This record gives sequence, C-alpha cells and structure tokens, in this order.
Amino acid sequence: RCCNMWAPEFHLLEGPDGPHWYFYYTAGTAGTLDNQHTHVLESAGTDPMGPYTYKGRLYDPLHDTWAIDGSVMKLNDALYFLFSAFEGPQSLFIAPMSNPWTISGPRVKISVPEYSWEATVNEGPVALFHDDDVFITYSASPCSGPDYKLGMLTYNGGDPLSPDSWVKNPEPVFQRSDENGVFAPGHHGFFHSPDGTEDWIVYHANDSASGGCDHGRTTRVQKFTWNEDGTPNFGEPVSTIEEIAAPSGDAGVDPLPEFEPFIQFASYSRQGSYLRNVETFVQIGSGGVVDAKFVIVPGLADPDAVSIICINLPSYYLRHEGNALYFQFNDGSEAFAGDATWQITPGLADNTWISIESYNQPGMYIGRQFGVIALVELTDTSPFAALEDATFREEN
Repeated sequence: RCCNMWAPEFHLLEGPDGPHWYFYYTAGTAGTLDNQHTHVLESAGTDPMGPYTYKGRLYDPLHDTWAIDGSVMKLNDALYFLFSAFEGPQSLFIAPMSNPWTISGPRVKISVPEYSWEATVNEGPVALFHDDDVFITYSASPCSGPDYKLGMLTYNGGDPLSPDSWVKNPEPVFQRSDENGVFAPGHHGFFHSPDGTEDWIVYHANDSASGGCDHGRTTRVQKFTWNEDGTPNFGEPVSTIEEIAAPSGDAGVDPLPEFEPFIQFASYSRQGSYLRNVETFVQIGSGGVVDAKFVIVPGLADPDAVSIICINLPSYYLRHEGNALYFQFNDGSEAFAGDATWQITPGLADNTWISIESYNQPGMYIGRQFGVIALVELTDTSPFAALEDATFREEN
C-alpha cells in the first residue's frame, strides 16, 4: 500500500470501544494500477487529527480482487461498505460490515454501467441522506476524459444488500459545463454548512476539456438544494472565477492568509533538470511540473534552518534516512524533525547558487552517489563533479 493513494474519506463511527475517526483510502504498489485495494486507519480518540493506527485492508474473502473508492454508509443502525470493482465493466458494490474495518459478508453488485453517458465506469459511491430518503451518488465515465460526471441510485426500501432496493436515475445528476469552463466534475462528498442550514457538495474537476486524471484537477465546493420530490438538485458546476458566498455560519478568515510561493531547485550539473518527487522518492527530472515544486518553511528542528514540503504531497517533508532521501509524512518525532531540517548554504561549485546541507549531519549534502540522488559527504577537496551535483539554484 505504498503508492497510488487516492479517494480519502473520514467517517466518525462507533467502534467496539467507543467513537473513533476512520480514514478510508485506496492504495497499491508502485509502477502499476493493477493492485489497488481499500484500506482503513483508526484514530486514537475523537480528534480527527489523530494519531492513527492501521487497521487493515477491507475485502470480501470470496472476491479478494482490485477494489477502489471505499466509503461507508450507516443505514438502520447497520454499517455497509460501498466500493467499485470489476465484474465485467467497473461496477458498484455493497457489502455488510461487522465493524468499521471488516467486511462480514459477500459483496453484492448494485450498479453496472448501462447508459451511454456512463461509458464503462461506475466508481466513487457516496451515500446521501435527506429526510427519509437515501441516495448513492457515484462517478460515471472514465476520469481521463471531460465527461466524468455523477449518477445516482435511489433506495426504495427493503434489504440494502439487494440490487432490487436501488433504482438508477436514467440521466446524470451533475456534469460538465462548457459555458463555465468546468470539465469532468466527479468523485465527491457532502457536508453541511456550520450552522446546519445548507447542504454543500465537494468534488474535483478540470479547467480544460483536455484534462485527465492527474494533478491538474482541483477541488471545488458549491451549495446545492433539493427538488420538490426530495431528490438533490446539484445545479451546474460553478466557474472557478465566480465568487460565491461562504457556507452559512462560516466566519471565514479575513484577510486571507499569505501563502509562500513555491520553489524549484534547478540542477547545476544537469541543465534543465530539477529536484522532484516520484511517488515518495527523490529524483532529478524536468521542471515546471507539480512534483518539482516545493514550499520552504521554518525548520522542524530549528526555525533558523528550513524544511522542504512537496506541494503535491502536503505534510510530506524532504527527509534523509541514512544516505537515502525520501518525502515522508511528519510523524511528530524528534528524530523526524532533525532528519527533515536543512541548512541552505552557498553553492559548493558556485557560491552564487546554493547547496542543501543536512541539519543533523553537518558536512552531508544533497548530491549524487552511484548515479542516484543521495546524502553525500562533501568537502572542499571533493571531486569538482561531485560538488556540481550538490549545487542548485532556487527558482520561483
């Protein structure tokens, strides 16, 4: 479960020893999307900030297959797991749960792509409740194209584990708006305004019809209403340049906080190349892409030094472990703080550039060893090529 992490959801649920936050997510192995499964973490108490422990992988023992976009639905005091998997085309499934981290019975398919607007994909199921009505909204069509959109199932009573208890809406309920410049709106969630008077949808979408399932997508929120028949009316996706009122009861922050500009680290020895993260590994590659952009913050171990955060992996810091370099989640430990703190020094090969020296291992610099980016011990007498590999330029 090292890689390809997506579809995070937090649910406050009753565990065997009281309420906890449960964090559901999809993850797999590096280099392929063929090993994706759903996993869950449990908070120590009721603080959503944790700490968390890993509870396990959620799966139906009779169908231990690729399964993504897990979500939990609580209906009639029972828990059900909603997810997407392949059985023919990519379809939606429901399964009973004996606790927040265990599927306790066979999965049941409740939706398969059947309309042209669904193409071959049903994924991202999320339960939505209103008065006595229950819905499951889901994403349809491949996320790689502009027509990723939302469909909806309506619960008609009876056993939630029966496919006959769910009726599919024949038309999508939320889709692209060329006029507003919003494409592929999908994979979503819901929340109430702070005062409880409004319902809001959160989703991701692209600004261009050429966008796909990548870091170009952005998160959006907007208010929605309800039709006279009790079904949700999500309206049309709102343009990102349109100003909308904050959720009712949200005092907001005024003025908005100032965010530090991102930094790129251009390589002295390899023209046109930059430090970047690939998964959680540090490599040298092309610049201008999101995984080559970082934010510099006061050092975790010393505010007079610096720490370096990925902008595409928030809360992941550049850290060394021995001579290896990674981007890792801050676990709050003193050891992590030291390993993730750096000194910016004049460039070893050119003092108009910079070098990046370890805070807790002075004399060790980010450079190259055996052809890969690593923490390298360097002095003025080191080979000049090694000093060049440890020299960078900060660019905005």
